[in-house]
Amino acid sequence: MKKSILAVCAVALLSTTAFAQWKPAGDKIKTKWAEEINPENVLPEYPRPIMERSDWKNLNGLWEYTIIEKGKTPTSYEGKILVPFAVESSLSGVAKTVGKDKELWYQRTFDVPSTWKGKKVMLNFGAVDWKADIWVNDIKVGQHTGGFTPFSLDITPALNSKGDNKLVVKVWDPTSDGPQPRGKQVTKPEGIWYTSVTGIWQTVWMEPVDECHITDIRTASDIDRKKLTVDVATTGANSSSQLVEVKVFDGKQLVAVGKGLNGQTIDIQMPEDAKLWSPESPFLYSMEVALNCGGKVTDKVNSYTAMRKYSTRQDENGIVRLQLNNKDVFQFGPLDQGWWPDGLYTAPTDEALVYDIQKTKDFGYNMIRKHVKVEPARWYTHCDKLGVIVWQDMPSGDKEPEWQMYNFFTGNELKRTEESEACYRKEWKEIMDYLYNYPCIGVWVPFNERWGQFKTEEISEWTKKHDPSRLVNPASGGNHFQCGDILDLHHYPNPALKFYDAGRATVLGEYGGIGMAMPEHLWVPDHNWGYVKFNSSKEVTDEYVKYANQLYKLIPRGYSAAVYTQTTDVEMEVNGLMTYDRKVIKIDEPRVKEINTKICNSLNK
Repeated sequence: MKKSILAVCAVALLSTTAFAQWKPAGDKIKTKWAEEINPENVLPEYPRPIMERSDWKNLNGLWEYTIIEKGKTPTSYEGKILVPFAVESSLSGVAKTVGKDKELWYQRTFDVPSTWKGKKVMLNFGAVDWKADIWVNDIKVGQHTGGFTPFSLDITPALNSKGDNKLVVKVWDPTSDGPQPRGKQVTKPEGIWYTSVTGIWQTVWMEPVDECHITDIRTASDIDRKKLTVDVATTGANSSSQLVEVKVFDGKQLVAVGKGLNGQTIDIQMPEDAKLWSPESPFLYSMEVALNCGGKVTDKVNSYTAMRKYSTRQDENGIVRLQLNNKDVFQFGPLDQGWWPDGLYTAPTDEALVYDIQKTKDFGYNMIRKHVKVEPARWYTHCDKLGVIVWQDMPSGDKEPEWQMYNFFTGNELKRTEESEACYRKEWKEIMDYLYNYPCIGVWVPFNERWGQFKTEEISEWTKKHDPSRLVNPASGGNHFQCGDILDLHHYPNPALKFYDAGRATVLGEYGGIGMAMPEHLWVPDHNWGYVKFNSSKEVTDEYVKYANQLYKLIPRGYSAAVYTQTTDVEMEVNGLMTYDRKVIKIDEPRVKEINTKICNSLNK
């Protein structure tokens, strides 16, 4: 009994110490979830549900940090930072900027569970913005560039045989002073441009694997032939005798099995009455993938997939429509930027992460355009489970060429430097590979407007070739070329159909921006803006419904999808359906849901 009481007291003391070392920084508005953060149990959920192992260790929590001149090595650390929140964020406990002339250093110690003895230890980062160098016990174990994609390192040779290990991470991020993809981040935030995000901003974790283990899974569905294809990448010993078995389940019922030897694509015949995924019925099949090397199972991961198909077709009036599962669907949803007043790029909790998606469904939408940002893996799993089609933007960067939005482009395209183009191609490919398995992803968007737009036809063709299973929207509201699957127009504040493409689906990629500033929920007290501004929920809702009815009348004339700006206020923008802190829904939800549902069902037959 005494031992139990002592253990409880010890845990309580540790928690008190952790809270004494950390508190949110600054005086900006915060979400309700900020109050729920425990620095000893930050974002504890498994971070990669599309390829999940049962044994793992979360490294989120309080790390040491320092910001010093670029190129120098720290001799000491200046304080504590809460990982995985960017150093500029309130929830990091720091709220300091870094910039191109300085580097952010992290340090912590960790132990390796004794049960992992004899295993390889993989160190995984969800995302680090932008360039990361990593050391374990003063041995450099890896480097990664790219602020939006995960990476893994085998740190086994650098580990101590006994006791603690030291982990050091150095990060450099030039934000808007560099050519790398960065989205809405700038060094001097204003208007539609937001606070810089530097450093670790997604979960850091470790997991043990055998020498012979699974490194990636790539799953595709063919609803017309009732088939799944699964490619499983592996590494390690016994490479000449690797057998992969994939089991597919409907709940607990096994419905299909496939096997492949030595890296062969596995074709799996699904039941004739296979269930299809859609926003109305987001059915997911669970999968178990096992790797047998040299006669024994050396790795096993849990995953999931869905039977669904994205395509286009010309209707009886000659209008090209977007299709899901061979049926016309008007895709309608908000522009979702995924920013948080307290965590910036990082939602405070998993409950917060799912909240915006659930409200999108509650408002009657069936789609989200993820705007010039990439989310943690769990966000896409939530979309898969809740049933939301996702249009995924490539985060923008570099200069802007001349803008011709209402004609096919006749000017000179941007010529990027060799370094800038290499950054774009590397990171866009990594993003597509990272998100390939998520059924919710329906459209790739290589460019937003003309932000960094270059070699549009080549990039569009390359994107489509890399992933033929999705549609390609070459430049949402940008300079238009006759390539890809979609012509995407932007028109603020009200919907309008300026011109039309008979060979591709024509969509309204952005409209709306109806603003209302709510004094107790503002990022800054003044300098707030929307495309149009009102003073009451009724006025905002009336204007929203007016625009929605205008949109509805344009659907028979040629629009096949639309994106409303936007899900929430973001920093100085006050044109969200919700406030930035998510504490107030600005619109009359039943009225908005009624007209949104009508629009989403407009092509149903």
